[in-house]
Amino acid sequence: MGLLILWIFLLILGLALLVKGADWFVDGAAGIAGKCKISPLVIGLTVVAFGTSAPELAVSVAAAAGKSTEIAVGNIVGSNISNILLILGVSSLVHVLPVQKNSMRLDLPVLLFTSALLIGLGAWGGAVAWWDGLVLLSVFVAYMALLFRSAIKERKAGLLPPPEEKQPPRGKVGRWLFKMEQKTWFLVILTVIGLGMVAGGGELLVEGAKYIAKYVGVPEGIIGLTVVAIGTSLPELVTSVVAARKGETDIAVGNIIGSNIFNILLIGGISSLIYPLPFNFTTNLIDALVAFAAALLLLFFAVAGRKKLGKAAGAVMLLSFVGYYVYLFLFRLYP
Repeated sequence: MGLLILWIFLLILGLALLVKGADWFVDGAAGIAGKCKISPLVIGLTVVAFGTSAPELAVSVAAAAGKSTEIAVGNIVGSNISNILLILGVSSLVHVLPVQKNSMRLDLPVLLFTSALLIGLGAWGGAVAWWDGLVLLSVFVAYMALLFRSAIKERKAGLLPPPEEKQPPRGKVGRWLFKMEQKTWFLVILTVIGLGMVAGGGELLVEGAKYIAKYVGVPEGIIGLTVVAIGTSLPELVTSVVAARKGETDIAVGNIIGSNIFNILLIGGISSLIYPLPFNFTTNLIDALVAFAAALLLLFFAVAGRKKLGKAAGAVMLLSFVGYYVYLFLFRLYP
């Protein structure tokens, strides 16, 4: 009982680190975007997405190394489902989220392609093996090259909007922070510290949740799809909600799309190089199809909402997320 209480405390501590770390991380990343004249969308798709994917990378690699492949696969697919249906659902209820033209032309099609690629590679041989991992990593490198090429073109063409003038807040501490946030070195430190808090907080929360789930006797596969998937998605949830609240909506949407692409290509690729990830037709295939359907739903609402995700889209996404979890607990946990 004493150990259980300790893990509950660590879980709460992890959540606190996540919330404050995400706040600093968004401020730092948005500031760096302005200083370097890089689009906030690109920052969201790369720096923020990679940073908030750190817990998924750590958990999936550790799970693959320990041959807990159900956790590794469930974490990747389950996180992608949670990212779209839960996180974008909540974020779009907090603030209307615009979907940028670049996302419609490049990022969303890449997400759909990579989601289908994971299904195809897994179904082809019944597992995502090391050579499949090389394919995923090759696509990841190509995608990164396209992103940076697009960023360089935007910068040369002068297509980036001018930065908004922000007024210094009241109070000595607020004015000091405002002054420091104009310095690039401080923004870098703020981003790194925030990233560390997000990754560390996510790890504490996941480990605490895993222990509590095992304490009540939940199977490993369900742990991967629920506790681990949602736990490792909490950095994306907190970061995207904070970004939406601050009006940094490019980061909120770009973070989710980029994180999902990273989950499949980078995390799936590295994990499968360590140990083959089995792809069961009665479980993993269904979950991967749900993740693909979630990406299609995101594209549908982006087109139907004229490149915006509003409250109606958020409500449907959240209802879809609840429906998926009802299926998990009715047919997978207690068949």
